[in-house]
Amino acid sequence: MQIWDAVLDGFLDTVRLVPFLFLTYLVMEYIEHHTSDRTRAAIRRADRFGPLAGGLLGAFPQCGFSAAAASLYAGRVITGGTLIAVFLSTSDEMLPIFLSSRVDAGLILRIIMIKVVYGVIAGFVVDFLFRSLNIRKIGEGIHGICEAQHCDCDEGGIFVSALRHTLSIALFLFLISTALNLFLEMVGTENLENLVFNQPVIGEMLAGLIGLIPNCAASVAITTMYLDGAMSAGAMMSGLMVGAGVGIVVLFRSNRAKRQSAKIVGILYVAGVAGGLLTSALRLL
Repeated sequence: MQIWDAVLDGFLDTVRLVPFLFLTYLVMEYIEHHTSDRTRAAIRRADRFGPLAGGLLGAFPQCGFSAAAASLYAGRVITGGTLIAVFLSTSDEMLPIFLSSRVDAGLILRIIMIKVVYGVIAGFVVDFLFRSLNIRKIGEGIHGICEAQHCDCDEGGIFVSALRHTLSIALFLFLISTALNLFLEMVGTENLENLVFNQPVIGEMLAGLIGLIPNCAASVAITTMYLDGAMSAGAMMSGLMVGAGVGIVVLFRSNRAKRQSAKIVGILYVAGVAGGLLTSALRLL
């Protein structure tokens, strides 16, 4: 029964992402094949404002945005800073759990605002300090993703190509999600409460590691532990900021530059933990 539940949950998690992924790849295909060089150049010049848009979009409680952002980054449509902004501001399952637990609306809005503002600032800082993440020579555009996934995207129109990319990523996500669901079922999310999450610094660092798990169960566990008093506000913010849902999985699957992807995850972890520590030090919650 546990195996069936893990497979079913993995399937449902993947199905919810398919519309986001398909629309993202469709837009990328259109930009690549039906816009002029001048239009593509204008889109890239808008990169300087990307973290602002990324931070705002990431606030919506849908991990589909992190998956879409990872795909756009792999296709060199957005910058590394924009991707970081989306990852830091996205909340996954936090908002539904808070609402169902009747948490004060003021607290919820404050948490979302902290994540968005911090994500936007961190995104601009990343674009300024880590310009190597924005080099557009590795796997340029949608063609780089085609080569990485070994698909024949030249056959058929943009709809067929977008569908192929979507199905390829969806299958990979289904397998990863099912495996993670089985693992978490065997370990038991309640065992995470035995870790020390109320200790300064250590709590933020451990919560950040939990947030790296590319599964909605991570944000569920983090939010629930905070509500139960087993986790400090700083640790919760650290875990939720690092938690990018399946965006990390999509990034490693789609982006040809694996070291670059690892660097982004490292930056995400450090930025998320720093955000949690700042939350505690400034007593923002």
